[in-house]
Amino acid sequence: MRYFVVFLFSFFTLASFSQDRPKAETVSGTIITDITLQPIPGVNIININRVKGVTTDVKGNFTIEAAVNDTLHISYIGFQSIKVRVTNDWIKFKNVTKIPLTERAYTLEEVVIDKYHLTGYLQIDSKLAPVKENYRYSITGLPYGYEGGEHSPNAFRRVLSSMLNPADLLNNIFGKKPNEMRRLREMKKDDTVRNALATKFDRETLAALLGITKDDIADVLEHCNYSQEFIATANDLQIMDAISGCYEEYKVLHRN
Repeated sequence: MRYFVVFLFSFFTLASFSQDRPKAETVSGTIITDITLQPIPGVNIININRVKGVTTDVKGNFTIEAAVNDTLHISYIGFQSIKVRVTNDWIKFKNVTKIPLTERAYTLEEVVIDKYHLTGYLQIDSKLAPVKENYRYSITGLPYGYEGGEHSPNAFRRVLSSMLNPADLLNNIFGKKPNEMRRLREMKKDDTVRNALATKFDRETLAALLGITKDDIADVLEHCNYSQEFIATANDLQIMDAISGCYEEYKVLHRN
């Protein structure tokens, strides 16, 4: 009788817990421009809470898995990225919501002519133009190896020294946001998310997924021994792989 009571209590506890969790359903929408109201194909929609992504079809339509209060991050090259909260009415009435995007206004920057004077002869120019290579393991699009160069210190020693300082940025970011950092694994599983990040260089989507700021991303990469050149030129997918590799090292050192 005693075991039956314990079992019954556990059953109701699990049942009530499952009811508290928001049930994942689907929402649909159409992405349009705010001026012409024309549909935009190929827009990236990522559910930040569930790390799931889709893209709009040729008519600007999309359907994505979501629950009430989930946040959708919507982005497209040349337009302002926005966040949209999933409401109860959106799910309940299955409305195909029209979501407008605003086109970005770009200003051309000053062009600086490089100091290297090329002759047009490959054998000569190959010696005049410097070649800088920054490699690191497990980064999408980079061939192999850790970042090199005479000014690049050892990455493992840098992360270890960070662990010895409790106030260090790595502890503040990785230690206080474990749930956000665990999303890194989920991001790697979703091809739509990976493809979206591979085309971006603004860190907006990545910052939204990790729940940190763009400045935090740059600071984390510096503390993980990535060069300024890599930080400035890498796409968001490569940045995600870099942070993921650093986080795995952090967890190993923290465990030890």
